[in-house]
Amino acid sequence: MAITLEKGQRIDLTKGKTGLTNILVGLGWDPVSQGGGFLGKLFGGGGGADVDCDASVLMLKNDKFTENKDLIYFGNLKSKCGSIEHTGDNLTGEGDGDDEQVLVNLSKVPGNVNKLVFVVNIYDALRRNQHFGMIQNAYIRIVDRSNNQELVKYNLKDDYAGKTSLIVGELYRHENEWKFAALGNGTNDAKLADITRNYI
Repeated sequence: MAITLEKGQRIDLTKGKTGLTNILVGLGWDPVSQGGGFLGKLFGGGGGADVDCDASVLMLKNDKFTENKDLIYFGNLKSKCGSIEHTGDNLTGEGDGDDEQVLVNLSKVPGNVNKLVFVVNIYDALRRNQHFGMIQNAYIRIVDRSNNQELVKYNLKDDYAGKTSLIVGELYRHENEWKFAALGNGTNDAKLADITRNYI
């Protein structure tokens, strides 16, 4: 049974789990239901563009983002080292289950990469006047790909109204093990490039 984390909690992911190397990181969200009529129009419902959330991974070296090739997103689906693969873009967030998935082979992550930061931002948020108050049921989960067992899940419960990006969680090295931290921090970064600048 998966361990459910709250914001700010950390868990040792690999300790005691010999052979845990291939994991799936699933990220999910749903658009807030916005009906028609007066209230729907007042709050932006009825005919607006879908909120297109994009999941990405920043590969950090000594907690710093140093090269564009270390950003895995819909425009660069696989890391050069082959340790991380994004399975593709979901444009609407509709439907059950993960909206976007990232496959990680922990044994292939280069030794000089100490942290993998998982972020979600809204594509073209400013022009579309969209924010994470229009999204609900956001989560991140980690699955052992060898047996499809869900190991960890973190449901983001904060009010993210007005925020255009989320720093969801991070996998990081601690001695010879990998740990996961549930972050859930909302930011006003408008684009993915703005997010990466925070780690330079």
